[in-house]
Amino acid sequence: VQLQASGGGTVQAGGSLRLTCTASGRTLSRHTVAWFRQAPGKEREFVANIRRSAYGGSGNYADSVKGRFTISRDNAKNAVYLQMNSLKFEDMAVYYCGLAERHLAGPMTRASVFDYWGQGTQVTVSS
Repeated sequence: VQLQASGGGTVQAGGSLRLTCTASGRTLSRHTVAWFRQAPGKEREFVANIRRSAYGGSGNYADSVKGRFTISRDNAKNAVYLQMNSLKFEDMAVYYCGLAERHLAGPMTRASVFDYWGQGTQVTVSS
């Protein structure tokens, strides 16, 4: 199983980026997929997840990104996206997508419940 995160880059504060997570070896719609981020010197933190389609495919967000970020799927492309709007300096980090093999009760916001990870994509926010 391989996940690949892409779409990072440098954007001015207030700007937008869309991250893409693709997979080989798994059909993403059958799994809960999440985005986490990690800034230098900090722990990996939850950003958003999207439930497997069979459970409604709903999104769940960290409070810090709610209303600015949107997670979505394109099942035909086996991809999960993270649309990031109104970017702030504190959003700057390496962003990782993760895939959980099992559906668990609860919000699934801990990194430990995700079994596979992409390599990360850097998001830099400039002034």
